[in-house]
Amino acid sequence: MRVEVVNTGTELLLGKVVNTHAGYFGQELFKLGLRIQRQTTIPDGDEIREVLEECFPRTDVILITGGLGPTSDDITREVVAEMLGLDLILDESILDTINHMFRSRGYTPSKSNDRQAMVPAGATVLENPNGTAPGLYVPANAEAGSPHLFLIPGPPRELKPMFENLIFPKMAALVGDDAIPETRNFRIYGVGESTLASTLEPLLEPIADLELGYCARLGEVDLRLIGPPEAIEAASVVVRSKYREDIIAEAEDPIEEVIQRLLDEKGETVSTAESCTGGFIAHSITNASGSSRVFHQGFVTYANEAKRDLLGVPEEVLTQFGAVSNETVIAMAEGCLRVSGADHAIAVSGIAGPTGGSDEKPVGTVHVAVASKGEDTFAKRYFNPVDRLSFKMRVTRLALDLLRRRLLGFPLD
Repeated sequence: MRVEVVNTGTELLLGKVVNTHAGYFGQELFKLGLRIQRQTTIPDGDEIREVLEECFPRTDVILITGGLGPTSDDITREVVAEMLGLDLILDESILDTINHMFRSRGYTPSKSNDRQAMVPAGATVLENPNGTAPGLYVPANAEAGSPHLFLIPGPPRELKPMFENLIFPKMAALVGDDAIPETRNFRIYGVGESTLASTLEPLLEPIADLELGYCARLGEVDLRLIGPPEAIEAASVVVRSKYREDIIAEAEDPIEEVIQRLLDEKGETVSTAESCTGGFIAHSITNASGSSRVFHQGFVTYANEAKRDLLGVPEEVLTQFGAVSNETVIAMAEGCLRVSGADHAIAVSGIAGPTGGSDEKPVGTVHVAVASKGEDTFAKRYFNPVDRLSFKMRVTRLALDLLRRRLLGFPLD
């Protein structure tokens, strides 16, 4: 089944809004074995007519985002109805919903919103509890030469729930169960994409009907296996044998969720002491729902005085070795462990840049420590010469992965 996405919105082309729709659709549709063949982004207005004329003969499904608002340049529903020779009919239930939404928020309903209640004859209304514009599903029309059309509001907070709850099930019915492939995702930390490929591909090549896919992130790579169950299982044995300690999850779970599960299983907690990451590690941990069970507290000790006063880092350690050193992060981690009462503590101190480096400690230098009750404190120097934000993200993932390894009993060095 061929699928295309048409995004309408002048703000997308001006760069005022980042277009995230293709990435979201791509991930969701792949669960059904579908891949987006083409994405087109156009400004608001009559451009949509020309694009749809091009798309109709070559595709089976078109996802059209935007152009369903109340203004004069929101003409998606009107153009679709005209091209298919369908009358636009006022849906009183939609109009009542729109008017109620305005009144419940203390606003007077506007007549301009009435056009959002106009529905092409034969279309299925897709309810939108998060906005005034309902979505629409128009089945394929052989006489008009049109594919299946899904008209979807543009804002992600409206689009995603509608797609998940209403559109995805309809797409699944169009595809049929037999077409859905088996997939397995390995999230692997600390191994480059090229290294992963050069190591695994010669070993996996003999496995029939197996397809590989990669997605690289800062410090992580997702390895996707696609194929029959027996091929995926055979390939998984190889991946686990080569990268057992580096596999964060056999899923797409972020590392903070993995950390939470591991701590939950052990009934243990963690606290953080951060300098160069400015609280980013604590932020990441608390992004996982339920983190209050496992996260005690976080310290952002940017200044030496904070390291000394809040964590008890000895003045002589700071003077002799400097804030960016193994000695200091060990003292930070152990101080954090002592002050917070947690079972584990992570500490980081480094030079995020672009200024502040030296020949001895260039920009990108970072020291990370992990302290745990009843275990030796681990500390090591790393080097990440990237931009400031990427540095903070890389160091955060590095620190969390070291904690993951400790929780699993893997070597940290």
